Amino acid sequence: MNRERGFLLFLIAVFGLLVGLLVKPFLQYVLAAILLSYVLHPLQKRLAPRIGPRISALSLLIGTTLVILVPVATFIIIAAEQAATILGAILRGDPQIFELFDLVERYTGIAIEGRNIREFIPEGSTSQIVNNAMSIFGGISDALIGITILGFLLYYLLVDGETLLRWIRRSTPLPAPVQDELYGEMNQVMWGVLVGNLLVAIVQGILTGIGLAIAGVPGVVFWTAVTTFLSLLPIIGASVVWLPASAYLFVVNHPISALFLFVYGTLVISLSDNYLRPVVSGREARLNPGLLVVGIFGGVYAFGFMGLFFGPIVLGVFRSLVTVFAREYAPRV
Repeated sequence: MNRERGFLLFLIAVFGLLVGLLVKPFLQYVLAAILLSYVLHPLQKRLAPRIGPRISALSLLIGTTLVILVPVATFIIIAAEQAATILGAILRGDPQIFELFDLVERYTGIAIEGRNIREFIPEGSTSQIVNNAMSIFGGISDALIGITILGFLLYYLLVDGETLLRWIRRSTPLPAPVQDELYGEMNQVMWGVLVGNLLVAIVQGILTGIGLAIAGVPGVVFWTAVTTFLSLLPIIGASVVWLPASAYLFVVNHPISALFLFVYGTLVISLSDNYLRPVVSGREARLNPGLLVVGIFGGVYAFGFMGLFFGPIVLGVFRSLVTVFAREYAPRV
């Protein structure tokens, strides 16, 4: 009996490794499908009894493509072009940018030499950045296969997600009450980390973009993308963008716009973070800021772009596992 079980476990390990090798080339798309199915699952649960699981899943797939994927792809292209424009201004020696450097040196004592910056950035790097940005979309065949996998996987996760979860529960050698507690903890942490942090970052990015556009700051789409990313990080947040932008407007003789952006950033952008984060993700679901930073950067190194979201989730799920283990199985003192 032990030999049979050992042989079966060996086969499971071998084929598990093969499955990992099959998934690895398209890991980003698989992770994206899993995250999207998790976020869309509540909607699928509501729509499926009314219009059927397949039609509701197809509707959500089409809606996600139109509402999220197409705008995000367009946003990334525009942000890359604006980033190249901003870098080009530095390379050309735009006087307004160097006035900002002089202001930084005057108030902080930190000298920023424009000539050194131009030497630090290789000649022709503007076109190189544009080429690199476009190369993201250059592997057309791989991207098309990956997007196809994402679409099919998302569709079937929405249709058969409940069946998959029931199979996982049956295959997990833990008592039902412990599983309920474990999945409840994991769901709470995942929702707080993924939906909470991501939603707050998107709102912060949009609010900052609106303020920058009203104030007349160039490269709004690029700075909105930068703000959204920085807002994922605790403590740093959107102020890293709107404060220097306010200083830039002051330097280029737009004091009213500078004052508006400073007041708008202080009252609207900063307060929105303080209000939204506790509302969207409860305190019990929030990770320690230090762990969140490790999760984000470690996730990017481990999983690529999707690691922005999966890194913190891995740490959050690990915390849930340890919490449930300590509650259910740790020896009582």
